[in-house]
Amino acid sequence: MEGERRESAVGVDRSEGFGERLLGVLLDRAHEMPPHLIAPLVAEEVARIGGRNLSILLQDYEQLLLVPLPGRRLTVGDPEPIEDSPAGEAFLNRRAVEVPQAGSVRMYLPLLDGSDQVGVMVVTLDSVDDDDRRLLRRLAGLVADMIVTKDSYTDQFFQVRRRAPMSVAAEIQWSLLPPLSMMVPQVEVAGILEPAYEVAGDSFDYALNDDILHVAMIDAMGHGLGAATMATVAIGAYRHTRRANTDLSQVYAFMDRAIDEQFGPDHFVTAQMMRLNIGTGHLQWVNAGHPAPLLIRDRSVVDRLESPTTLPVGFGGEEPQVSERMLQPGDQLLCFTDGLIEEHQVGGEQFGEEQLIECTNRTVRDHTAVRAVVRALSHALKLERGGITSDDATIFLIEWRGGDADHLATLD
Repeated sequence: MEGERRESAVGVDRSEGFGERLLGVLLDRAHEMPPHLIAPLVAEEVARIGGRNLSILLQDYEQLLLVPLPGRRLTVGDPEPIEDSPAGEAFLNRRAVEVPQAGSVRMYLPLLDGSDQVGVMVVTLDSVDDDDRRLLRRLAGLVADMIVTKDSYTDQFFQVRRRAPMSVAAEIQWSLLPPLSMMVPQVEVAGILEPAYEVAGDSFDYALNDDILHVAMIDAMGHGLGAATMATVAIGAYRHTRRANTDLSQVYAFMDRAIDEQFGPDHFVTAQMMRLNIGTGHLQWVNAGHPAPLLIRDRSVVDRLESPTTLPVGFGGEEPQVSERMLQPGDQLLCFTDGLIEEHQVGGEQFGEEQLIECTNRTVRDHTAVRAVVRALSHALKLERGGITSDDATIFLIEWRGGDADHLATLD
């Protein structure tokens, strides 16, 4: 058998073709490339296939605009709205958009890293064929990977995305977050925080370990730096226990002790921790004083995931009961913090859960992509509340699809 493999490999053409060479240069240099030199190299590679007027657009923190990255050999124009623009269409739908111009084509390619949408790469060509589309799609993927990798040791991309002054508390919270979206064939998630530049006590976290999706949402009491510090401890304690494969009820107990020991008996964090088997749809969760998630099925809210609750983290509540539910393929879970429904004008009524459900139903009828639903819902809810955000308001959406991803591990 081994001899057959060696014999068959002899006849395989392993010489470097044009496309491999184009992408390979970027890949070979990625490990030592300074962040500010990514754009010039990409511009040169784009020029090799007849491309020009290269722009790299990054999503701003409020998820309203795609903002041009400045840099040598980059075309820098005005920010483009995510809604109702070719760049926004490519960004939200994760697919290339081609806009014919006089004697040329302007291509908008989503920058995807692990399915997290980083932004959009834009380039003009005289004409586009399938070879161009394939090369540019793969080039955009490499560019996204490099931006995400370099972002951990430069402020360049952060400064582009920031469109307003950001509080110290918000700086801490954004540094804690995982990617705002993640997609594999069986499940997709997306989240959003508001107010983006002032958020303090709200946070979420998730991890996909084999077939188990782990999710946590927290809301630390108070505002400002104190709330951000408490949220940091809560998320750190959650990750510590999650990575030790601890039962959900014991995750709560560990987080509870951590908050109590660090901040004393008068401080607390509401929390909700979930585990979803992405192969079977089996959902487990514990609730520590958090609003019940909404179950969305066939583009409509059909249920609230009511469950026994224990005291918020830090108050020393009893061991929480683990609730369970089987999801159906296509089901969505909308998780949110109380700032979303408790907002109100002075002397007026709270926004309330009924209005949240009505707005959710309208939004999911108009949008299908999970990331688009989260953005649209968050912005619509803010408008419905009169543009007021006196408390943190966070949304996290999970869509379970079922099936498996084994086909991704085999070659065609």
